[in-house]
Amino acid sequence: MTAENLQMLRGELRHHEPLARYTSWRVGGTADQLYKPADLDDLAFFLSTLPPKEPLLWLGLGSNLLVRDGGVRGTVIALSGALNEMTLLPDNRIRAEAGVACAKLARFAADANLTGCEFLAGIPGTLGGALAMNAGAWGGETWTCVETVETLDRRGRRHLREADEYQVAYRSVITPVEEWFTAATFRLTPGDGQAGKARIRELLAERAERQPTGVASCGSVFRNPPGDHAGRLVEAAGLKGHRIGGAQVSEKHANFIINTGDATAADLEALIRHVQATVEARFGVRLEPEVRVVGEPLEGRA
Repeated sequence: MTAENLQMLRGELRHHEPLARYTSWRVGGTADQLYKPADLDDLAFFLSTLPPKEPLLWLGLGSNLLVRDGGVRGTVIALSGALNEMTLLPDNRIRAEAGVACAKLARFAADANLTGCEFLAGIPGTLGGALAMNAGAWGGETWTCVETVETLDRRGRRHLREADEYQVAYRSVITPVEEWFTAATFRLTPGDGQAGKARIRELLAERAERQPTGVASCGSVFRNPPGDHAGRLVEAAGLKGHRIGGAQVSEKHANFIINTGDATAADLEALIRHVQATVEARFGVRLEPEVRVVGEPLEGRA
């Protein structure tokens, strides 16, 4: 990047940035560089300055993500707290940017007396991540409410796309081109906002009762296999409480793995693999991770 381009950036550019502070598991090595944009225009400009083959990792609240101990080569773009605008639109629609926390969007909709996205309160991440993986909770899925999405390509060009341009399935979204989500417009249903808020409180209370909260985890680790629940299989395999190093299968919900305080990314990845192997040997079911593993093992770092 030229000195002139650096002067034109309005966001925050950091080099050799430790990523543990950006992930909900609180592990991970350093990124070659990390950029937190000032806004969408600034992000578009920043992308336009990068080499065409620059590796990119987009980061929200760092849930459903395991960054290996050797860190990430290339550029990490941190959206949480950056792209965080929400706007109420005509015809029962809301536009929200990719850095907005899912729970914040659920409350914003309820305040506007719009219903249909209360389930988002149970997703511990940002809208960008929820769009990328069709995140869901309590029977709801992100893309059921999506009307359009806004994206950026590698050259910083903006695009507006209809929801039906994407192949969406359970925890899966196939994009037609190499672009990244920067915002989405949701079409919702008019309703009783107070009832919506009550439902959100109810869902959050249920989450606190059934899932480990207040500890370092990534959310659900494995996708539910057809006709079953990953947590049930892990528990039936006798793995609740099983530890490798500082990583432990939660005693509260077996589809959660927690960092007890001193886990490394290698501990967490080893425990994920152990759970997979044990469940497959016991029940013949290969659990597929919901969590995305990125970066290099520590020994692979130059």
